[in-house]
Amino acid sequence: MYVYDAFDRTFLQERVAEFRDQVARRLSGELNEEEFKPLRLMNGVYLQLHAYMLRVCIPYGTLNATQLRALARVARRYDRDYGHFTTRQNIQFNWIKLAELPDAMADLAEVGIHGIQTSGNCIRNTTTDAFAGAARDEIEDPRLYAEIIRQWSTLHPEFTYLPRKFKIAISAARHDRAATRVHDVGLRLHRRDGETGFEVMVGGGLGRTPYIGKTIRDFLPKEDLLSYLEAIVRTYNLGGRRDNIYKARIKIQVHELGAEAFAEKVEAEWRQIKDGALKLDQAALDTIADRFLTPDFEALPDDPAELATALANPAFARWHANSVVPHKVGGHAIVTLSLKPVGGPPGDCTADQMDTIADLAERYGYGEVRVAHEQNLVLPHVRQKDLPAVWRALDAIGVATPNVGLVTDIISCPGLDYCSLANTRSIPIAQKLTQRFADDARIADIGRLHVNISGCINACGHHHIGHIGILGVEKKDEEFFQISLGGKGNSKARLGELIGPAIPESEIVDAVERLVDTYLELRASPAETFIAAVERLGIEPFKERAYAPR
Repeated sequence: MYVYDAFDRTFLQERVAEFRDQVARRLSGELNEEEFKPLRLMNGVYLQLHAYMLRVCIPYGTLNATQLRALARVARRYDRDYGHFTTRQNIQFNWIKLAELPDAMADLAEVGIHGIQTSGNCIRNTTTDAFAGAARDEIEDPRLYAEIIRQWSTLHPEFTYLPRKFKIAISAARHDRAATRVHDVGLRLHRRDGETGFEVMVGGGLGRTPYIGKTIRDFLPKEDLLSYLEAIVRTYNLGGRRDNIYKARIKIQVHELGAEAFAEKVEAEWRQIKDGALKLDQAALDTIADRFLTPDFEALPDDPAELATALANPAFARWHANSVVPHKVGGHAIVTLSLKPVGGPPGDCTADQMDTIADLAERYGYGEVRVAHEQNLVLPHVRQKDLPAVWRALDAIGVATPNVGLVTDIISCPGLDYCSLANTRSIPIAQKLTQRFADDARIADIGRLHVNISGCINACGHHHIGHIGILGVEKKDEEFFQISLGGKGNSKARLGELIGPAIPESEIVDAVERLVDTYLELRASPAETFIAAVERLGIEPFKERAYAPR
């Protein structure tokens, strides 16, 4: 965990006081909604269909137990007793009254969290691997660099009003768990000739015109991270479209110029600043690294007797196989908490659940909790001997569903239930799908399968990179859904392929089930995953079955 200093605390308190005055002026009528809009957006406040929504920044998805309890208090005191975790490792509160927003922000500021740069045309919360600092396959902890980017980008005077929002993701593991290739900038830490540096990808993104990011530098030394990012964002800021909101993202600039020409512009800008104040020396890296509190891990054996005994319980064994992965320190494990119960809205977490998870993190997990971009939570450091007790406690509050990475672990945007931009509802489709595939044995047989749902073309549910992607569209005031197949968000990222015309809301769950049944019938063996079968067979066999009458 990174420990914030007195500057951070003072800054947040001053920001809350400033926003309290702005809200007072809005409530008095001194400011109208149009005048208030840019002020609230700078603090993560949106006006949605039914109420104001507060989006709270969780830098690189890392929380301590005290912060999670503060989120629970806000949910309980100011909202409707829950929060919604998002694909950007943030949390949203959908029902806070405008008059109470400054009080909610003050409560959050006390523990060092806020809504700054979770909205607006600025550099947003940098995301990374939810297993960072714990994963066996990582080169080093990428959160150090995410924190450096946070400090550089927060209220950057040159990048406060970019052509459009700007998103950065970092991965330091062999398996990309941060979807770096579908971000404005993706950074992958890797080693070359004994040195660690970054592969730099630009121009990725989903939405109306989806693209996979292009590599513009195979290897960037770590000390050049900020200067190179500065060069990228300057190039975008100067050349990005401001006349058309649909063509304003960096992905359009990279596509129209070409990755090579864009890279040449970046390199030219970088050469002018690379040896300046933004160069990261070891002392600067050490200063920030020293502010990260690393758990004092106990020296414990792998596979303790407590774990071996518990594995005789089929329910525990099923959860352990699905939701627990090895830790880089012996005798420990990483535990994913599923926020995808059968029939529940994906990503929602109640105040009571948050409080209990915070207690468990302190008792069993060295006080840390992570938010995963799949809209689940993670206890990154759990002693293996404590796994049976952790499972019982998680099961008691409904977050131990053994469906992580399976067909019911659905990523979904809030859709038309909340969002004024949406064409269709997303949450009811996700709920119906979890009910249709509720049998644990059945979903285990289906195996790894990612379903992503977006209620509109803005793609907040990342439907383009779902193995099965579902996009809501409106037709003559009725809800229809398009289906795409074969998307992936990992290091071999690709966009899904549309299989055909949109399907009515009343038929979409049946259509998805037919796709899954087609896979089960045509897979080469039980070991062949859904995505592997789609890549081998193409979409035609699936398309034929999807539109067949039941």
